[in-house]
Amino acid sequence: MIQLLDGKLLVAINEKGAELQTVQLNGLEYLWQADTSFWAKHSPVLFPIIGELKDGAFMYNNKEYKLSRHGFARDRMFVAEQLSQKAAIFTLQSDEATLMVYPFPFIFQVEYALTATTVACTYHVKNIGEHIMYFSVGGHPAFNVPLNKNLKYKDYALEFNDDEALDRYLLHKGLTGNETEKILLQNKTLPLEPSLFYTDAIVLKHIKSNEIKLFSNNDVHGLKFKFDGFPYFGIWAAVDAPFVCLEPWCGIADNIFHDQQLIHKEGINKLSPGEHWQRTWSIELF
Repeated sequence: MIQLLDGKLLVAINEKGAELQTVQLNGLEYLWQADTSFWAKHSPVLFPIIGELKDGAFMYNNKEYKLSRHGFARDRMFVAEQLSQKAAIFTLQSDEATLMVYPFPFIFQVEYALTATTVACTYHVKNIGEHIMYFSVGGHPAFNVPLNKNLKYKDYALEFNDDEALDRYLLHKGLTGNETEKILLQNKTLPLEPSLFYTDAIVLKHIKSNEIKLFSNNDVHGLKFKFDGFPYFGIWAAVDAPFVCLEPWCGIADNIFHDQQLIHKEGINKLSPGEHWQRTWSIELF
């Protein structure tokens, strides 16, 4: 376990999955603590796919490869390097086991850095192979709701900085469809209700916003989640669970009509040999 500290901001990350374990400001825990009765994760890293593959597999160069939901990174041990008291980087490199299920040599790094009341997470992907690499990557952090134990889930809301309404893409056993459901916002705000997630995640494509605030009018504490450069976004909670996941994605689950060819996958990123790719999301706590 790696710990980072900047003043009254404390963060801990597990080498397994490069997964955040705690995010505390002034002793208040913001990160979901993986209660197994609801969901036994804190903030899994999604790589090299996001969500479900159609029939659990993809095709590349006339060969079938099977990958479970969200890919393998969240279950692998990363090599951790503490860069300073306020920053650390976690590295996963392709090996025989990854090449059996995902035929691309890579270096994948997850970097965490603290600044005052902000935690920044940066994904680095490098193609060390000889062919174009196809990949998806994203985050899945879960935050406690309520943050104040005297309040209820319904006391909190999500405020979008640049959207008046959301088009929710409906899921079919984890796969995206072409049907949408419009969610009207109240002054750019979505009140949190457990029922929002009774039919799985809210899946969004190409929303205008690049910042979402989790807040309550009855609580001085909350957070601002910033995610420039992530064209897809998921919002999710387990059924009646006291948390909400804010999920920035560069990629998305397969569509029910997908031909399973990896190179045709919606939202897939392409990286030429020797090239480096990166994206950053951040949490500003208050």
